[in-house]
Amino acid sequence: MQDLQVIEKILSDARNEAARIKKQAGEKHAERERLLGEELAHYRQQTRTLAEQAANDRLSHMLAAARMDISKRHLAEKTAIIDEVFDAAGRQLADLPDQQYRDLMKGLMARAYGGGSASVIIDKNEKRIDQNLLDEVARQAQAGEGGLELSGQRRNLKAGFILEQERITTNCSLDALLDQARGELETDLAKELFA
Repeated sequence: MQDLQVIEKILSDARNEAARIKKQAGEKHAERERLLGEELAHYRQQTRTLAEQAANDRLSHMLAAARMDISKRHLAEKTAIIDEVFDAAGRQLADLPDQQYRDLMKGLMARAYGGGSASVIIDKNEKRIDQNLLDEVARQAQAGEGGLELSGQRRNLKAGFILEQERITTNCSLDALLDQARGELETDLAKELFA
């Protein structure tokens, strides 16, 4: 129950952060739209000048190229804003206070762990996930023989863990969790930010 409250708190904080970033993104987007509008007006003026000087097919080609260029840059700006939102969420999760981080990891591990013997791989600099945390999860899961053991192998995960059990590997690293969330939310977020 406490895990859910911690996760809800994290999600609430992430939503607040996303709202703040969304506001900033909206302001940045408005300014970029204004600049792109000015640039488009400039291209239109150039197009009119070229229309008087060049054949219609050459003009059409140049206008299409200009529109394509603006569209590409506009898409790149949108992608950059979405990247900012997920980078901020990742920093917030990685910077959680120790107890909240440990509670979150216990909750994730409890969902990923199916009992029996399993190995947990952590980041090479991880200090908050330790054998005591793994023992707590195993006790709560009534794991029986085997239990959870810290792997001697360390990886560059930033935060989170990878649980290996028999032939099943469950990636609960921060990057994997954010990638999953991004895949699920990116379309909705883009619609909300750029409606």
